[in-house]
Amino acid sequence: MSYLGGHNVAICTLGVGEPSKVSKEEFVKIDKTAVVDFAKRCKEAGVKHFEILSSVDANPRTKTIYLKINGEINEELKKIEFERLSIFQPSLIISPNNRYGFSQGIMLKIAPFLNTILIGSLKKYRGIKIEYLGKAMAFNILTHKEGTELLNWQDFIEILNQKNA
Repeated sequence: MSYLGGHNVAICTLGVGEPSKVSKEEFVKIDKTAVVDFAKRCKEAGVKHFEILSSVDANPRTKTIYLKINGEINEELKKIEFERLSIFQPSLIISPNNRYGFSQGIMLKIAPFLNTILIGSLKKYRGIKIEYLGKAMAFNILTHKEGTELLNWQDFIEILNQKNA
């Protein structure tokens, strides 16, 4: 708790990354319990703005465990009632390294092509380079808003463009 005092903003990107590599119990313990506990401690320490790395299509009512847990986390964070809650919901995070095997390797190769055909309401499924997502999260703390905001690919790009303008 002592490390949290005196800060107005907290950014949380905690998660196992590849839920299929751990048991469901471990996944929930790390991705949900630890994140929600951290958020509660942040609120107690006076943090006003909490940013969380979630997932596109996170929904507590879906059957897909990863999306379900992310949706449950988002709902729990809303109950904590930060002055501002920023929920970043990327689709594919494009990193220079393939950390998860064959299927991610394929996705990393075809993401640039997919991004060109994902238009309109499908833009939220576009992949984003990890460094751009990180910059969007960092730059977002510089804007002054209140309440809960759900941010996806288009929002990340707008944040980056505003900072570069």
